[in-house]
Amino acid sequence: MLTHSSPTPARSKRPGTATALLVLAGVLWGTGGLAGSLLASSAGLQPAAVAAYRLLTGGALITAYAAVTGRLNSVPRTRPTVIRIATSGLLLALFQAAYFAAVRATSVGLAALTTMVAVPVLVTTGSAVLDRRMPTPRATASILIAVGGLVLLLDSPSTSVADRTTGTALSLLAAAGFATLTLTHRTPLPAHDQTTTTGLSFLAGGLLLLPVGLATGMTLHPRPDTLAALAFLALFPTAIAYTTYFAALHRTTPTAGVIAILLEPLTATALSVLLRHEPLTAVQTLGATLVLTSIALHQTADKTDG
Repeated sequence: MLTHSSPTPARSKRPGTATALLVLAGVLWGTGGLAGSLLASSAGLQPAAVAAYRLLTGGALITAYAAVTGRLNSVPRTRPTVIRIATSGLLLALFQAAYFAAVRATSVGLAALTTMVAVPVLVTTGSAVLDRRMPTPRATASILIAVGGLVLLLDSPSTSVADRTTGTALSLLAAAGFATLTLTHRTPLPAHDQTTTTGLSFLAGGLLLLPVGLATGMTLHPRPDTLAALAFLALFPTAIAYTTYFAALHRTTPTAGVIAILLEPLTATALSVLLRHEPLTAVQTLGATLVLTSIALHQTADKTDG
């Protein structure tokens, strides 16, 4: 039977550190769609190729860091390790490929917002089922406010009905992949370095996408804008963002990770307004306000119910 419950004490020891990491991850994630879109347009790449480049280059950076710091040699050669890396790689490949395909079908903002409408609901529901605990009323209210705010941020889409339908389906697929990835990392494996397993998981996901990427074309011309977009995509919204996100999950609960999830579309929207000069309507402004309110309420819920 599901009952109301609060996070376990073991995951509530350093909430301040976890929150800072989640904020950093969310803001950096918000730059990923734009960077991926720039890479695709400058190099003429298809979504699978962009996703493969992101996972392979981001995974290479994380794994190189693990090797330099001596963490790579400490990874246990066990069956649970292989299963965790393979499963994470598959989910990352699914999430990234579906997300960039949604971006291509619609837009950066629409794909990010649609994905992030679904992710908090899926993560919260999945955590409740796995823990056999109902979310607290305050946490439930924060999710409902967030969903409402994100829907308002979708005001006046400029895409066709067919493209929006395709983009929505792909965004929901991406959301399912990311939510499952988050839930699989709710419990760390014993004696595992999270940074190392994250890097290896990214490489595994990139290798899974490589055949599709090569089939659609992965030629990169050494132009400054193309190389800059690839380097930015690999480092900031990938290597740094994901390592900080998974580190935060081990200091708190999966539902607390909603903070990062909600900050991503807010950052993407802000960048669209500042860099692409896309107008922000009154309805979208209200939506952004509701999302920020949800984040504050979610933080209050963690402190009050913890």
